[in-house]
Amino acid sequence: MPAATANQTIGPYWHLIEHPEWADLTRFGAGGAVITVTGRVVDGDGVPVADAAIEIWQADPPADATFPGFGRARCDEDGRFQFRTLKPGPVRGRGNAWQAPHLALALHARGVLKPLFSRLYFAGDPRNESDPLLTAITDPARRETLLAHEIAAAHWHLDIRLQGPGETVFLEL
Repeated sequence: MPAATANQTIGPYWHLIEHPEWADLTRFGAGGAVITVTGRVVDGDGVPVADAAIEIWQADPPADATFPGFGRARCDEDGRFQFRTLKPGPVRGRGNAWQAPHLALALHARGVLKPLFSRLYFAGDPRNESDPLLTAITDPARRETLLAHEIAAAHWHLDIRLQGPGETVFLEL
């Protein structure tokens, strides 16, 4: 009897989370305001999701030879992830409306058949008050699930909860 095929929720590219350098978007010498983004992924019971992969991408600054604009990190046994990137600026969105600085997120994990998409915004940025996506979320507690907080100079933190009380807002794309 043939061996079963391994279950991979991000296709044949799961091996790419074995390359921690992908979590450093400044690795090619990008210049600008460097920030660290950390977080923790937990399930509905608060248990760490140790086998998750988080992807980020950003439209500002634009990708070029020194800045890929995309990164991927694996979660450790405590569900923690970390990225090093450049602080994004505002970008134009649908209808040419300005969007607050943010990182787009995709989460892949065992049992999650399609990626979960979300965003990370920066708490305290005045442009959050007019961002089209954030203002569409009327419940302040739900909106808060998308706001990273600066826990040290240039170090932002956002936890992701997959379900239950305090569940992160996920987007249907």
